[in-house]
Amino acid sequence: MADVAFDGGLFVKAVVSLTVLMDPIGTIPVFLSVTRGSDARERGRAAWQAALVAAAVTGVFAFFGESILVGLGIGMPALQAAGGLLLLLLALELLRPFDEAPGESPVDVGNRAFVPLGTPLLAGPGAIATVMVFMHQSDGLGARISVVAALLTSVLLVYVVLRFSSVLNRLLKPNGIQVVSRVMGFLVAAVAVELVVGAVEQWSGGRAP
Repeated sequence: MADVAFDGGLFVKAVVSLTVLMDPIGTIPVFLSVTRGSDARERGRAAWQAALVAAAVTGVFAFFGESILVGLGIGMPALQAAGGLLLLLLALELLRPFDEAPGESPVDVGNRAFVPLGTPLLAGPGAIATVMVFMHQSDGLGARISVVAALLTSVLLVYVVLRFSSVLNRLLKPNGIQVVSRVMGFLVAAVAVELVVGAVEQWSGGRAP
């Protein structure tokens, strides 16, 4: 009988990892720039559209990513190592001071909620690779349900942050957002190292792929 017990530890780990990788706090300046001049209703619609796109993209790779890799002849350790290296680059970006996004007029906010907000800013290579790794490592139906629940929880957190981005921007101010982004940069770097180490262990035969 399939193991359908909910894995709380895996759920928490996946929520933290995916939320850090999607980095909703660090996305606030870009979101405010993209929606500049929009009213509260348009901004709210852009927030849920971006969250929906992020959920759809990561969800597709969570369920069908391994099949795609098999079709391309790519092993899971290779994806894990590539994801880790990409995350290290992202961590370096988060740890550096960043300039505000250019003040473009909000022409076609809907499309910008899909690209670049939904993907690749939220559902980027790091989040995609991480959710695939979690699904690959999930042993039993319960573990997979835990990962899916974590993904939905992370996306909900992203939506809430973007929905109230104006309030958070006033509370945190640019310096506060940069501090949070740097803390997330350290966490992203830790996740990246764990992914690369795991890939090396699989290549060296430390554990079965």
